[in-house]
Amino acid sequence: MYGASLEQARPWVDHFETRLNNIVTNIVNHFPAGCHIFLANIYDPTDGVGDIHRAGLPRWRDGMKVVSAYNDAIERCCKAHPEVHLVNFHDAFLGHGIHCRQFWSKHYDSSDPHYWYFENLEDPNERGYDAIRRLFLIEMAKVLK
Repeated sequence: MYGASLEQARPWVDHFETRLNNIVTNIVNHFPAGCHIFLANIYDPTDGVGDIHRAGLPRWRDGMKVVSAYNDAIERCCKAHPEVHLVNFHDAFLGHGIHCRQFWSKHYDSSDPHYWYFENLEDPNERGYDAIRRLFLIEMAKVLK
């Protein structure tokens, strides 16, 4: 789907949302006494700028719109199912992508101006994985108090 316009991606996003809701419903049905599901959204290695080509990948004009559409679908799923809790990777990872050292950037994090992505941009590096662990634990602590 890389490079797709938002219009081209819309059927994939819609199908993803349907599948995600079906998965959640099936999981919840298997736990009649109740359960909690922690679902993460998608991070943005461009720190909200949308210039993925600066990382050596081809330009993706609607990349931010497509990621946003998927994140909106994930958020709707979380809101539709009270047992599903959003772990907000997207916002937490802003300021830790390809612009992490640009102190003038909107999302610059002076307390941790480090890069959290592996060289392929799809995966986090060790620091990013530590952030993911922490984000899940923080959300679990809120919910399971």
